[in-house]
Amino acid sequence: MKIQIAPSLLSADFLELGRDLAMLNENADIIHLDIMDGTFVPNISFGFSVVEAVAKAARIPTDAHFMVTNPEKWVERCAACGVNMMSFHLEAAGRRTRAILRDIRSRGMKAGLAINPDVPVEKLFPYIGDADYFLIMSVFAGFGGQKFIYESLDRVWELRQKLSRKGDGALIEVDGGVNGGNAAALAEAGADILVAGSSVFRSEDPAKTISALRNCRLPR
Repeated sequence: MKIQIAPSLLSADFLELGRDLAMLNENADIIHLDIMDGTFVPNISFGFSVVEAVAKAARIPTDAHFMVTNPEKWVERCAACGVNMMSFHLEAAGRRTRAILRDIRSRGMKAGLAINPDVPVEKLFPYIGDADYFLIMSVFAGFGGQKFIYESLDRVWELRQKLSRKGDGALIEVDGGVNGGNAAALAEAGADILVAGSSVFRSEDPAKTISALRNCRLPR
């Protein structure tokens, strides 16, 4: 399976959002939407008015990453906006995690479960079979432009091995500090979806950068 690139709209130019969305529709595989509440993480991003507008304009799947407390409150609204994929954090959901995953799926969306770098990757294992994808944060959720945590490669590899042993088809998404210097290693470790923000939107040619990330390979 080829690597899919999911540029994070949080790094786009909000004064030129229509232009950037058109570029993503032509060149990206997925549009990643970072939704922050100022409580689970210290930052605030955008709300459902933006999510709904983006989902209407998108010709490729939209992936909403909820960095919020009580993510179960927003599943119905997210589905109503037309979002295709919704992920939330295990740290925010606790014992409600499995029920939230099932609710997301029941509304026709792909269900994703995310963890921050300080959460052992083994914490995801009980939810194999309940999630369509797992989101490994390679920086701490809440801010763009952080440096990639290289231990994330081991976490991706460990999760990939567990999924393979169980014969589960869930995808692995990686978010945080992804760029041309680590994309190939992430793909080699077993990642399926790479979320890239600053490395795409701050490049001279975002479309070319997306293509380069998608086609990256480790030297043999």
